[in-house]
Amino acid sequence: MEIRVLRYFIAVANQQSISAAAKHLHLSQPTLSRQINDLEAQLGTPLFIRGNRKISLTEEGVFLLTKAKEIVRLVDKTEANFNRPEEAISGEIHIGGGETEAMNYIGDALKRLLGDHPAIRFHLYSGNADDITEKIDSGLLDFGIVIEPADKQKYDYLHLPAKDVWGVLMRKDSPLAHKSSIQPEDLLDKPLIVSRQTTVDNEISGWFGQDLNDLHLTGTYNLLYNAARMVEKELGYALCIDKLINTSGDSSLCFKPLSPKLHAGLAIIWKKHQAFSHAAGRFLEEVRRGIGEDQRLYRS
Repeated sequence: MEIRVLRYFIAVANQQSISAAAKHLHLSQPTLSRQINDLEAQLGTPLFIRGNRKISLTEEGVFLLTKAKEIVRLVDKTEANFNRPEEAISGEIHIGGGETEAMNYIGDALKRLLGDHPAIRFHLYSGNADDITEKIDSGLLDFGIVIEPADKQKYDYLHLPAKDVWGVLMRKDSPLAHKSSIQPEDLLDKPLIVSRQTTVDNEISGWFGQDLNDLHLTGTYNLLYNAARMVEKELGYALCIDKLINTSGDSSLCFKPLSPKLHAGLAIIWKKHQAFSHAAGRFLEEVRRGIGEDQRLYRS
């Protein structure tokens, strides 16, 4: 299976038309049709349902499209880190992370790095720890920023000198909004919106002293922004970390920390024995530098 043919397949799937994809790819329609037919023969299954006006993917075609995009992105990512001038450091860095103020460390490191090497480009992916580790494992991300606890056995990592505070996002007219902090018994009869991150579930269950599934769960989220919109619509109370949603001024929302307090550590992770590109290697050096400076300031 050739990368070139996978690019053809992606183009046809996106355009939903052989003729439109052929024009986009600057190929003749018979040539592109032959390539797609050969791919289907190679895989032993139809990938498209041919209609009169447009074509659509079969179930096997949908599966291949997901995998083909991952393969092509990985190839492009690898090639980008070789296409650099001899005397300049360039290339691309792919970083994934959850919603956390610890991304400030990443921003500071990138600012220093790009100040010295402006030809470097960075790409950010947002997701929870489960999303991030999956993409690191597949090679689509160089680094991930994860909220503790996270399973780091397969990875090398650095702890970041920051902690997030867990609490509850609620409406300002909520019955709990007058409280300075939230205790487990306050939420036992409340509809809850919780993170889909597996290890976070364990931490929150420990704080409650019981399994989350025994509580009144009304929804889950992987990133908080949309969950906050559901809180505004009075669909539940979101268990989350602080300082991600603006609760000041005219906002209808407020944040209340948990009591007893529950903090989340943060770490940057990467695949063990990872062979870094020049750009990624320099980025990690800047992260280490930033952590060292922050810790020295903290100790003083």
